Amino acid sequence: MSRWSCEGGVCRLVEDDEVTAAPLKIGVLISGSGTNLQAIVDRIADGTLNAEVALVVSSRPGVRGIERAREAGLPVLVMEKSEYADPEAADEKIASALKEAGCEYVIMAGYMRMVRKPLLEAYPGRIVNLHPALLPSFKGAHAIQDAFDYGVKVTGVTVHFADDKYDCGPIIAQRALPVEEGWDVDTLEEHIHAIEHELYPEVVGWLAAGRVHLRDDGRVDVDPE
Repeated sequence: MSRWSCEGGVCRLVEDDEVTAAPLKIGVLISGSGTNLQAIVDRIADGTLNAEVALVVSSRPGVRGIERAREAGLPVLVMEKSEYADPEAADEKIASALKEAGCEYVIMAGYMRMVRKPLLEAYPGRIVNLHPALLPSFKGAHAIQDAFDYGVKVTGVTVHFADDKYDCGPIIAQRALPVEEGWDVDTLEEHIHAIEHELYPEVVGWLAAGRVHLRDDGRVDVDPE
């Protein structure tokens, strides 16, 4: 197996013996409370995730996720709203910072911005997003509410590679959640977040182990343990 390794802005594929030697360096993009960032940080801290958060990027100042990052001693880049007036320039700045930090993968954890060409070109096939529904159903920022309003009996969580469209890109993993009678939307949201906090660190672990392979046809293979 192999995985990407980046140092000093230079990325290369490393093989089996190197894969187990060092944690996977990731950059985490956030826009809000940072609970999925926290789930990753906690798994790293308890030794069950072979990864290192090399940089946290927040698209908004003053959010709880920034506090979580700083409490964990993580470096943080805070983007101002005005910087997104030119989205491509903003993503150039982010891509440069991620490369400088040695990030091998980019993990979108509640990041409420579309990634643009500079980021996609800097990390081809190495930007991962989390969505609180079973894609391709219920795309967009209100997926939990939309699924609840539609009256679905099963929803869930999707982890996928990001591309130049919202909530698209090759699917890495999905986990289903049966919706029980009597649940309100808040209860549904609690269960969705609980799955996110388990599944996302698990997928990062697959990336760290070199088990995830993006095929030429756009599908994703995950090696068994």
